[in-house]
Formats: sequence, C-alpha cells, structure tokens
Amino acid sequence: MAVALSTLVEEANRYLNCAAISDYCPNGLQVEGRPQVLRIVSGVTASQALLDAAVEAQADLVLVHHGYFWKGEDPCITGMKQRRLKTLLKHDISLLAYHLPLDLHPDVGNNVQLARQLDITVEGPLDPSNAKVVGLVGSLAEPVTARDFARRVQEALGREPLLIEGSEMIRRVGWCTGGGQGYIDQAVLAGVDLYLSGEASEQTFHSARENDISFIAAGHHATERYGVQALGDYLARRFALEHLFIDCPNPI
Repeated sequence: MAVALSTLVEEANRYLNCAAISDYCPNGLQVEGRPQVLRIVSGVTASQALLDAAVEAQADLVLVHHGYFWKGEDPCITGMKQRRLKTLLKHDISLLAYHLPLDLHPDVGNNVQLARQLDITVEGPLDPSNAKVVGLVGSLAEPVTARDFARRVQEALGREPLLIEGSEMIRRVGWCTGGGQGYIDQAVLAGVDLYLSGEASEQTFHSARENDISFIAAGHHATERYGVQALGDYLARRFALEHLFIDCPNPI
C-alpha cells in the first residue's frame, strides 16, 4: 500500500534528527516527484547510473547518502546536473538524500552499520569533545594482526583495502566511513591501534607511520553502502513499502 510522500519524508527527517544537525548540503527531500510512494530504490550516490536503474525498477523514490546541491558548487543546471535532474523530473521520481544525519545515526548510521559488518563493538565517539567529528571507536573480541584485520575488511566489503601496517596487534579501532581520513589525528589521541576510513590523503601515510598505528583505506563507496540500505529497510518496514538497494560499484 502506498504512503504519501510528505508522510515518508516527515518520518525520515524525524528518525534521523535532521533539524539538529548542521551540514553542507540540504538533507531530506531534494527533488519532489509523485505524491505517493510504493517502491523505494536506494543507493550510495544519486549518479546517473543509479537514476537509470531506478527508472528501470519503476521506483517512486530514490534514497541516497550523496545527493545534490552542495555548498560552494556551481548552482547552474547544466551538463551532468541537468541530465540527472531531467531524469528525475521526466519520470516523476523523488530524490531523498541524507548526508551527516546518516553518518551519525546510532542505529542505521554508516559508522554503526560498518562496525556490524566488521564485528567491532562500538565504545563511543572518536572525539567526545567535538561533535563535528563523526567517527567512532570500538574494540575487537580478540586481538588480531593488522593484516588479519585487513583480510576481514576485504571479505566483508568485497574489495582489497589499502593497508599501512603498524607494529601493534589490533585491539582498539577508530573509524569514519567515507572521506574521514583527516580524523587520523583524533584516532591517535584516542589511543587506537588502527584507524580505518574510506579514503587516504598523502599526509595520512606519514601520520600513521610516525605515530606507529595501522591505517586502512577501504573505499569511500564501499564503506558507505550499509547505512542507506538500513534506512531504506526501516522505511520499508515502517510503511509496508517495497525497497531495493542497487549497488553501482565505484572503485574509489
């Protein structure tokens, strides 16, 4: 049975506590489509590939982590942006996007969901004194080598991660999905043995080496597949809707 688009958006905004979170993109309904929703297609990024797949699946709504209208971007509707928006508007499909609210959520959030994939017990925030740092720290049931943990990541995410290996066994882990490599300094202060993020920067190598902690870059896309799936499942259960997660692989 279909649900009103306005009802679904209101519930998603409430569930993710969007009003309390400052972000650099609009969270919630970014493109309005048909007024009733029966079928949700979710994915990491509202790319053209995902939109085309959603049209093929006859979706009423596309739910993503990476949507549109980022602060500082060119506001003109041309090129790639025009083609994407044209696809949504032509087919009367809504776009619902959640960025930091989906990273932070204690149940369906990207960081919590990744911990479940990797069997990490969440202990708390990476930096309790700074709410803007969205990473977490946690512990493993048994200490493992950095290479063994990297193999665990590879098996769970389906891709070989970049590993910078420190000298210690891995007991405590810090992590932030996506582009959170800059939080490695907070991870060092938190006393973790390994820090994991989606991406790496040139200076990440030196921070890991000179502080003697292990570091894993497991892929921006790969680490952020699980939150949007969990949110889509929540909305599908809440309103008895159809939900299909479509993975458009991205090696970065």
